[in-house]
Amino acid sequence: MSGDTLPFTQSVAPSIGQAGDVEAYAGQRACVVGAGFGGLALAIRLQSAGIATTVVEARDKPGGRAYFWERDGFTFDAGPTVITDPACLRELWSLTRHKMEEDVELMKVMPFYRLNWPDGTSFEYSNDEDSLNAEIAKLDPVDVAGYQRFLEYSEGVYLDGYVKYGQAPFLDFRSMLKAAPTLAKRQAWRSVYSIVSSFIENEKLREALSFHTLLVGGNPMTTSAIYALIHKLETQGGVWWARGGTNRLVAGMVRHFERLGGTMRMGDPVTRLHTMGSRVTEVETQSGWRERFDAVASNADIMHTYRDLLGTTKRGRDYSAKLAKKRFSPSLFVVHFGLEGTWPGIPHHTVLFGPRYQGLLEDIYDHGVLPADLAIYLHHPTVTDPSMAPKGKSTFYALVPVAHLGKLAVDWDQIAPMLEKRVLDEVGRRLIPDIHDRIVTKFSYAPKDFAMDLNAHLGSAFSLEPTLMQSAYFRGHNRDDVIENFYLVGAGTHPGAGIPGVVGSAKATAGLMLKDLAAKGQA
Repeated sequence: MSGDTLPFTQSVAPSIGQAGDVEAYAGQRACVVGAGFGGLALAIRLQSAGIATTVVEARDKPGGRAYFWERDGFTFDAGPTVITDPACLRELWSLTRHKMEEDVELMKVMPFYRLNWPDGTSFEYSNDEDSLNAEIAKLDPVDVAGYQRFLEYSEGVYLDGYVKYGQAPFLDFRSMLKAAPTLAKRQAWRSVYSIVSSFIENEKLREALSFHTLLVGGNPMTTSAIYALIHKLETQGGVWWARGGTNRLVAGMVRHFERLGGTMRMGDPVTRLHTMGSRVTEVETQSGWRERFDAVASNADIMHTYRDLLGTTKRGRDYSAKLAKKRFSPSLFVVHFGLEGTWPGIPHHTVLFGPRYQGLLEDIYDHGVLPADLAIYLHHPTVTDPSMAPKGKSTFYALVPVAHLGKLAVDWDQIAPMLEKRVLDEVGRRLIPDIHDRIVTKFSYAPKDFAMDLNAHLGSAFSLEPTLMQSAYFRGHNRDDVIENFYLVGAGTHPGAGIPGVVGSAKATAGLMLKDLAAKGQA
């Protein structure tokens, strides 16, 4: 599961953390529902501005999709596992003149990924220009020049879609119309795979340069070419890992939030958001806790938010009915396993492509079947950070995209053990021949677990599918259109999934909240 950034990341927050700003928000209180990356980033921004902020989390640990387990001495991150654009994280500390290094150590990952195909072909993907050109030339020398043209396209999309339109949220259709000429210039109606294919001839390279959208829930064959900017972000900023696991980045964010005076309320699911007129007034939890706030933001699943938490309101009923008609991203099946031995030859991130690409994607996104073949993302953190496993042992997870529960109606209690064996067999066949003999501990995580643990609609792993018509204005708005002091943050809102994506949504939402609360304070 990736931390790649999505288009149109927002950046509307005023300068915060200064004494004058703090005075503007004196006595005001905010609540953030959900302690995922987006929720924590938003809470840090609000608390940094002097707004007394409470984060309410349903589970026993913070992180949302970045949950973790400790079993038999192994640490297993639920995901995401790829950290890009670390500057967006450092900013959360610099708001109050702190440094992220006080709480988190980032480690560089190189190569970014090793891509492998069933015929034995491998491709090392990194931002080392000479090495990358050599890798491309091994597959097809003609594509070295084509790759340079693709990189220029990716940089242009980054500048237009990420920088130019990164300063204001898409709250009305006029904002989308303003972006239309740029979208047309960059052929945003084309898919990532289509635009890559216009520069690249070799099929394996086309897959290598288009698969990234899968890691944020998008189908390379249908996701807008705008998402090619991910390539520019990775080559520009690198790929990183937090020592101790992604969970330690979460823990560092919580530590910083509490250092600023913020309040964490764990293990107490929000059951209802109370409203009066056009405002949300109180937050109520399963335990009976009930508090009044000046503003509330939800980092919970977008459908769960409107259908369940706001289910007693007309707005909740109306918008959840609209959401039900939208396309949600697929789910995931993840096998976590700890092995005897170490594998310095297996990099941190490996993608094991199957014999099909487009056909496999159609099975997952359109047909809703469990394919006979697999594409596997293999995460091997101990090659970078041995602390993730006992000495002489290794931590892995193998992830395969699968259709969500609305398309694939199977009994996951029955299917999971069989699919788990298929996944481990394939990893064994291609990388670790005696894998079954070396297993110390293992468990799997299926679509039904996403639905139960995270209230994820249809067990979707990435919320709304990131298509052009479900991006920017067409995604959930950072501020609700009807409930004036209610806001969204995270994968279901603008700009979308991935660590920098949801951290970007927090910046957009914080800017709106701070402006609104400042106006309220002056009224």
